Amino acid sequence: MSIVTLLPFIVLIGAMFLMTRSAKKKQQAAQQMRNEMQAGTGVRTIGGMYATVKEIHEDTVLLEVAPGVHAIYAKNAIGAVLADEEYNRILDGADPIHGDESIVPDDASSLTGDTAGDATETGDKADKIDLGKAETPADAEPAAEAEAATEAKDAKDAKDTVKADADAAKDEKKSGDDAK
Repeated sequence: MSIVTLLPFIVLIGAMFLMTRSAKKKQQAAQQMRNEMQAGTGVRTIGGMYATVKEIHEDTVLLEVAPGVHAIYAKNAIGAVLADEEYNRILDGADPIHGDESIVPDDASSLTGDTAGDATETGDKADKIDLGKAETPADAEPAAEAEAATEAKDAKDAKDTVKADADAAKDEKKSGDDAK
């Protein structure tokens, strides 16, 4: 046999060796993580449940899934051992914001200073600019009635247009049937 015919088999065996080697390394790392687990640490199971380790046995782990609620899991069911800070953040549902970092506001109002914020909060009308005609209550009622009447007329016109289009389509269909 020539080396050219054996080359594909050699490449295939080498690829299989590399794949099994990386999988074996991952399994060993997971086993080491499970063996280093201690009582009181937070864990995530392979099913996605977060719990606190209470007792560790040879092949099983006693987990506290809620205050006073305990469950026994196989060691293989532990997906990750979490750091205390991360576990507490997940349980509290808090964002990972640290106290020493500056927080950027969502709007520019906090950047203008205290005096501008106070004027806005108190509703000081001297600083506000009137951009339109202020309506008195007497003017507002006829305007609202006129607007409602206009909307009703527009709705009626639209309905009439749709009806006329439907009638035209029916007439067109009838004339097409008669021509046959």
